[in-house]
Amino acid sequence: MSSTTSPSPPTSWREGMSSDNIKGLVLALSSSVFIGASFIVKKKGLKKAGASGVRAGVGGYSYLYEPLWWVGMITMIVGEVANFAAYAFAPAILVTPLGALSIIISAALAHVILQEKLHIFGILGCVLCVVGSTTIVLHAPQECEIESVTEVWDLAMEPAFLMYAALVITAAFILIFCFIPEYGQTHIMVYIGVCSLVGSLSVMSVKALGIALKLTLSGMNQLIYPQTWLFTFVVITCVLTQMNYLNKVLEFSLESSLISIQLYA
Repeated sequence: MSSTTSPSPPTSWREGMSSDNIKGLVLALSSSVFIGASFIVKKKGLKKAGASGVRAGVGGYSYLYEPLWWVGMITMIVGEVANFAAYAFAPAILVTPLGALSIIISAALAHVILQEKLHIFGILGCVLCVVGSTTIVLHAPQECEIESVTEVWDLAMEPAFLMYAALVITAAFILIFCFIPEYGQTHIMVYIGVCSLVGSLSVMSVKALGIALKLTLSGMNQLIYPQTWLFTFVVITCVLTQMNYLNKVLEFSLESSLISIQLYA
């Protein structure tokens, strides 16, 4: 008499994740630390630059001459590189939510360095970010095997995604040309809206570019495909747009700014 045994479930979260997922997890966590700290350093640099020049919030770029702002910028670049590498190893559904953990880093450093106090709703928001990110990470699916950047391009050409991209670009342009000139100095959400909308498009492009580089380094050259360079162009455009409006967000002295600006990630 034979008996059948069903496969036992993983005894730990680590056994339920692939090695690539674990690498992506570590990279995403380190990215959150660097990016979270960079916001604080950049904000101090912007405040220092604004005291002696034209503020970024009103279109000035005096912060480019401030060394402290560049320290924050370099810290952010390190974090973004780690985040970029994370997308090459793990699914976007695992990496993207971990970006919310940089909220906790920013909130803690803002409390200590900038003397910005969180209200009860800010604390509740931080707790929800941790709970939500942890839940998604623990239940992240295995990533489908992709053998060429053209496969990602085919997915991006699906009618549903094209419609979404058109709506996002339209909404971003409306905010930039209609709402920012009139409300940009008084309503922080218009800047955050642009960063969030553009960031939603950059995620797929970063994922595609990360896969292309990973495959290229493994011996399957993806640089010969024009799709790789198109994704690169989208990434650069999105990053520059986000950085421009992010600097304007950081000029605001609202207590909630350090949490709100991370919603684009």
